[in-house]
Amino acid sequence: MPESYFLTLARYNAWANRRLYDACAALPEAEYMKPRAAFFGSIHGTLNHLLVGDRIWIARIEHKPNPKITLDQILYGDLVALRVARQAEDDHLINLVGGIAERSLDRPLAYANSAGLHQAPLRLVLAHLFNHQTHHRGQVHGLLSQTKIDPPSLDLIAFLRQSPAAPA
Repeated sequence: MPESYFLTLARYNAWANRRLYDACAALPEAEYMKPRAAFFGSIHGTLNHLLVGDRIWIARIEHKPNPKITLDQILYGDLVALRVARQAEDDHLINLVGGIAERSLDRPLAYANSAGLHQAPLRLVLAHLFNHQTHHRGQVHGLLSQTKIDPPSLDLIAFLRQSPAAPA
């Protein structure tokens, strides 16, 4: 499969997650876990939600049953374990997206959630998955700005400028 838009986004997603996790790793544990005025309650809670969301959407894309997890579930109790799982999920997502044929992107993907049965073209499901990541990474970025750690640049264009895997 030639380099695709979604493969670029999958690689960007992994790059941005690495940068964000690097910044979080520079925080003292108490500051990283500190309750904050955020939808998922903390930096750790928000990063866990991102992994939960990815696992749910990836299962749907792979036509597997929805994982039995809640959107606010803490999958991993510390940053080290969460980071290992995040890296594995990012690698899996790159491989998954890299294996999707261009002709499959407009096929409907049927899935169920707590509101019922739905379907959307795979192209839009992938767009949602990457947009969801960007949205919540932005929240973590904002939470980091409340600490002594400078949040990293997560701009897609920065990734494209430095990544040899990015399309020209």
